[in-house]
Amino acid sequence: MKKRKKTKRLSAVTRGLLIILMVPITMTLFVLTSVYWGDLQRIPIVHTLTETLQEAPKKMMDIDIPEEYIPIYQEAAKEYEIPWTLLAAHHRIETKFSTMDPLLSPVGAEGHMQFMPCTFVGWQHPSCSGQGKGNISEEDKTNPAIIAKYGGYGIDANQDGKADPYQLDDAVFSAANYLASNGAATGDLEKAIYMYNRSDEYVEDILYYYNKYEEEKGSKGQAASSEQ
Repeated sequence: MKKRKKTKRLSAVTRGLLIILMVPITMTLFVLTSVYWGDLQRIPIVHTLTETLQEAPKKMMDIDIPEEYIPIYQEAAKEYEIPWTLLAAHHRIETKFSTMDPLLSPVGAEGHMQFMPCTFVGWQHPSCSGQGKGNISEEDKTNPAIIAKYGGYGIDANQDGKADPYQLDDAVFSAANYLASNGAATGDLEKAIYMYNRSDEYVEDILYYYNKYEEEKGSKGQAASSEQ
């Protein structure tokens, strides 16, 4: 058996002194970086690295748009004059293209595009308040006449007599209706997205995928394009 070479170890006092010396250096670097971060970001390589690090988690979780869903997005987008890629982005964020199981959030958002019952049926419903879960019967939730009565956004897209957030066509058309009514039809995408879920982070996430799909599809998202 070979003998191990003895290595000199720093004494506890020496290690302590090194730590003490490193603290002000580290704090100085932190302060300088914080103060001049805006200037540092203007340097091309720093700006590129920052963007790359910010987008890395999203890129790791990217999922291709299911081809069979695109005609539904495009039809709904044409009807409500909004970008179909915006609908694809919402579908991606809300339920990962309907792969979430179940299609029901902890706070009560339902279906493929995650509508709160009161938003789908209408906030004028007498049980609607707070976050919008309400106390609406399952029959009334999908009744187009009830939805029209209470000013909801639910749409019976497939004309089967029900506006069902768990039916993909109905859910996508309802989302298109909501987004269009809140600014997307006039080009105010950020407002429409924010109204869908009032979070700045949510807006950023939707816009990330919207811009990604715009770049990939190259159609500027308009459903009236020759693709249809």
